[in-house]
Amino acid sequence: MKKFEANIRKVTPYTPGEQPHEPDMIKLNTNENPYPPSPEVARALKEMDPERLRLYPDPSSSVLVEALAGFYHRKPEEIFVGVGSDDVLAMAFQTFFQSEKPILFPDITYSFYPVWAELFRIPGRSPALDEEFRIVKEDYFGENGGIVFPNPNAPTGVYMELAEVEEILQHNPEVIVIVDEAYADFAGPSAMELVDRYENLLVVQTFSKSRSMAGMRIGFAVGNPVLIRYLNDVKYAFNSYTMSQAALELGAAAVRDERYFRETLKKITEVRERTKRELAGLGFTFPDSKANFIFASHESCPAEELFEALKAERIYVRHFQGPRIGNYLRITVGTEEQMAALLAFLRDYLEKDSGKRRKRDS
Repeated sequence: MKKFEANIRKVTPYTPGEQPHEPDMIKLNTNENPYPPSPEVARALKEMDPERLRLYPDPSSSVLVEALAGFYHRKPEEIFVGVGSDDVLAMAFQTFFQSEKPILFPDITYSFYPVWAELFRIPGRSPALDEEFRIVKEDYFGENGGIVFPNPNAPTGVYMELAEVEEILQHNPEVIVIVDEAYADFAGPSAMELVDRYENLLVVQTFSKSRSMAGMRIGFAVGNPVLIRYLNDVKYAFNSYTMSQAALELGAAAVRDERYFRETLKKITEVRERTKRELAGLGFTFPDSKANFIFASHESCPAEELFEALKAERIYVRHFQGPRIGNYLRITVGTEEQMAALLAFLRDYLEKDSGKRRKRDS
């Protein structure tokens, strides 16, 4: 080690999914939306005045904040925006988790949480999910320095009903509770319904999944105006101009096209449910996903073997290492055609694999 390295912070980084670029590939590994953004986004991009790009964007992000406020029937002072939900969450960790008590997040969850906890030197503790990969709400009733969890959870896709989310809030009035709703649009009601009753609740969402804008990096939070003011104070302490002019204008255009948004959600959830039925028929088991992905394990064929076989056919899914989840694949819900191709490959591969096993055992 060089002497100067003694003063460098060292952390275990988050590992993103592969971003391959191959002809005719089927990319189902990073939970992107298989459909393009709203046509209004393309129109806004075409009409954007390039002259505005020489100027700094509005530090208050008012065009996007006001569009979100109108869509969700909130006040602008209840909304904070950032460069993807990761930026919003990282800002929230730095703003709200300053206690010496450990923050709580599930043991199987979005793997950026422990990275941020380590990076920002925040003590953390991870209660285990139950045997059905569900958050045990009672594990979050004790003393802590704050709480964060996704709903639906990732990578499991399990959705916690709002009544249980509310119980966690009721037992934690003295700390900030962050509900990370990256996949909530594909699930049940949002915890935004609880913001007016719990001033310590922050709900975080993203444009990367349901609004087809992962490449634009837009995230936002909804909460009590006091929380939003604290978030903005921290943001302005780092960088007043976090959002690009393009992100602000295109994000606002996407929000205004509610019809396209609802139609896309409907297509994805319908394909998800059909795919779940087909996978079950092929011998897969999985939690009842309410996200835009399915977390599946096969009864006889190891996940790593399937992962490599799919990859060889340029069908990309996600495989995680680790206890309890090492034999699962996370499969993003794609278009009907993409899922049909995935299922056709799995059907053929598993039939051949079953024949090999029978021959070996005879």
